[in-house]
Amino acid sequence: MNPHAKLISAMSLTIGTSITISSNHWVLAWTGLEINTLAIIPLISKSHHPRAIEAAIKYFLTQSTASALILFSSMNNSWFTGQWDITQLNHPTSCLILTMAIAIKLGLVPFHFWFPEVLQGSSLTTALLLSTLLKLPPMTLLIMTSQSLNPTLLTLLAILSALVGGWMGLNQTQTRKILAFSSISHLGWMIAIISYNPKLTILTFIIYTLMTSTVFLSLSQTKVLKLSTMLISWTKTPMLNSTIMLTLLSLAGLPPLTGFMPKWLIIQELTKQELTPMATIIAMLSLLGLFFYLRLAYHSTITLPPNSSNHMKLWRTYPSPTTSTAILTVLSTSLLPLSPLIITMI
Repeated sequence: MNPHAKLISAMSLTIGTSITISSNHWVLAWTGLEINTLAIIPLISKSHHPRAIEAAIKYFLTQSTASALILFSSMNNSWFTGQWDITQLNHPTSCLILTMAIAIKLGLVPFHFWFPEVLQGSSLTTALLLSTLLKLPPMTLLIMTSQSLNPTLLTLLAILSALVGGWMGLNQTQTRKILAFSSISHLGWMIAIISYNPKLTILTFIIYTLMTSTVFLSLSQTKVLKLSTMLISWTKTPMLNSTIMLTLLSLAGLPPLTGFMPKWLIIQELTKQELTPMATIIAMLSLLGLFFYLRLAYHSTITLPPNSSNHMKLWRTYPSPTTSTAILTVLSTSLLPLSPLIITMI
């Protein structure tokens, strides 16, 4: 891809995200979302492979539908209340339409079908952007309007996302699809608590971004796109594979790793809000995700050579982990002891 085109796309993504997360007016927020959508499409389709073109078209159609719904919701709200302020979303129909639009933008169940397919058609770097940076603007809008939205509907979306994200990830062999369903499952945890403690949603999103970035960057350096390739990557980069295993277990939410902290705090907050049944259900559903994270960890580290893999041998390249990967790995595995400090900050 032309460096100038890549620079324009990167700047547009930064500007679009900044506009949306800093705006108070619906039209400005919508403009930022549109800039993001148009900026990421060249990055998705840059390989000119039919699957990449298909992914770009699917992404464009779903995101433009969601943007149209956001615009319609804000216009409907301003028609009845005279307000274009994002925090003044008071009309019930507008709240329902906005919830659907943000669910499409984020890839929440039952509007999740586009997300794994788009990630599968993208490169690992673009998939990282789709899973982290491009989730920030719609998540910001959801946090700003969370007090106006229907908590029962959000709870239903959260439980369905945790269920489907864990269930559909069980049988996948492609790492990008596994991480897509992992993203859907984590979004379910964020949506579960957003009506009761939005700051905890922000913390969960930040930690999810750290862990997902670490996994994507590590997989990008080892060129691992499917589990059969992961089986033979141990001999090339044993240390990097060990850190991938730790980060995957952190994504699963196992103590004493960083990923345990948001799940612990969310279950604690739900129990305080006298929502013990929901806390129990969402904790049980996290076991589905734990299974495929353990499967990934097993493939990355525990299957030591010689193994019975029938995968074609690849050229031996020895990528050196970058400083950013090292820093992200430390953050995504060892922040749990700082929990008291982080809790006081939120």
